[in-house]
Amino acid sequence: MNGAAKGVIVGGVFLAVVGGAGWGVYTLVGEDVAGATGTAATAKETGPPSTKETEQTAKDFLAAWASGDYRAAADLTNNAQEAQTAVADFAAKAYVSKAVITPGTPNGTTVPFKVEAEVTYEGTTKPLAYDSQLSVVRGVSTGKALVDWQPSVLHPQLQKGERLRVGAPASAPVKAVDHRGEELTAEKYPSLGPVLAELTRTYGAKAGGKPGAALFIEPAVAGAPQRTLLTLAEGEPATLTTYLDARVQAAAEKAVGRYPESSVVAVQPSTGHVLAVANNRKDGFNAAMQGARAPGSTMKIVTAAMLLDRGKAAADKPAECVKEAAWGGRTFHNLDNFELPGASFATSFAKSCNTAFIKQIDDVKDDAALAKEAKEVFGIGLDWKTGVQSVDGKVPVTSGAEAAAEYIGQGNITMNPLNVASLTATARSGQFHQPLLVPAELDGRPVAAAARGMKPSVRQQLVSMMRLTASSGTAAGTMSSVGGDKGAKTGSAEVDGVSPDSWFTGFSDDVAAAAMVEAGGHGADAAGPVVAAVLRASSS
Repeated sequence: MNGAAKGVIVGGVFLAVVGGAGWGVYTLVGEDVAGATGTAATAKETGPPSTKETEQTAKDFLAAWASGDYRAAADLTNNAQEAQTAVADFAAKAYVSKAVITPGTPNGTTVPFKVEAEVTYEGTTKPLAYDSQLSVVRGVSTGKALVDWQPSVLHPQLQKGERLRVGAPASAPVKAVDHRGEELTAEKYPSLGPVLAELTRTYGAKAGGKPGAALFIEPAVAGAPQRTLLTLAEGEPATLTTYLDARVQAAAEKAVGRYPESSVVAVQPSTGHVLAVANNRKDGFNAAMQGARAPGSTMKIVTAAMLLDRGKAAADKPAECVKEAAWGGRTFHNLDNFELPGASFATSFAKSCNTAFIKQIDDVKDDAALAKEAKEVFGIGLDWKTGVQSVDGKVPVTSGAEAAAEYIGQGNITMNPLNVASLTATARSGQFHQPLLVPAELDGRPVAAAARGMKPSVRQQLVSMMRLTASSGTAAGTMSSVGGDKGAKTGSAEVDGVSPDSWFTGFSDDVAAAAMVEAGGHGADAAGPVVAAVLRASSS
């Protein structure tokens, strides 16, 4: 054992103190800690350890650990290599300067114990106390009673591959605030938690502040967050200013709370600044920014812009809306097979007539037309660097029936609420502004720019058509409670033959929002109320 042992009586029990370092373990009076090296069997034992073996093995292991004899402690386990490193690190890497370990009453082969320690780092000492436990098993090859080594023996929160460490955390404490300076926390805005955590990991060091010092659990997986157990020195928080808006975020959190598997994003058309991100999902997935599902008729914003851009349609000109239209060997229908004899293109858009769009394909004569419009004008597929992980929308070049399906947001097209909110923002302003959660100046990351702006005549017609949708089209009921200059587009997307995903997007003055509710029905059924709530909050 390291150092010379000396004993003192403390409260009727024996405390071993080694080398003057203050390490110790409570044991029964009269036990010789220095000589504790385990309970060796003269013949190979079988079966579960007895009560006596359990008590003795636990006592010897805890004594060796507390006295600093890491090799002796490790040899009393069934994984000596891992145990020796972990127990040695308890002093060397976790900076435990003093420890008293008190065994409790065994329960079968499980022995609870209490650790009362002190952690000393750079002149600061703080107490650390916790309860843990160990189990005693029979060694397979030796038959000896051994401690079943698990990281949780050292500390109950340790998992496989994790280690106790002391030092400066990976980043300084960060206080995230909205664009007005109001603090944003995961406690107040639960669905924003993963986004705030990612922003902190990415930009905490760039936002200034001082890390401080702490005892923490180092994760087994690189890049995973550290878990602080004991703060030794308070850091100076950095302030990370985001483009989020606390009022709009609060409304988004409340709105998605009404619908399972729902997501919403709000952006500012004039800047691309993301004002709110919210999800209500069992899996915790940030579908608002990372999802990839067919957007349904919300895609008609891009299709309409392409048709107007190429002079194949005009808001006030007829657009034949029949019950069904065939293309590429596939027949397309409207909801409940409705038709609008003599309807204008604006009315067909407002009423979400699928066939009015399908029948335009023959005039376009360019399979890549929709993909070009999406990329060149709406910035889809330009590798957006929003500040956190996000997934770009995809509008593949296809032909035949798949190309027709893409005209109405089906087929191979995928989007998420961030993408669709940006579509609406681009239509509203006439210019694509890449969505941003935090300023690009924080890290100098590139910001995507579309090849061209929307033609003024196209923007004017597209916005008027979205206004018509909000006033007398499929979004009229939902948008009636929203004030300001407003427009919208509804959508539903069939997925795997189940209830369709509900999509809805709209704008009110200088705010655009989009929501998706998986298997939520038609656009106005579930996603519509979510968007309306967010837009109302933005104008309050």
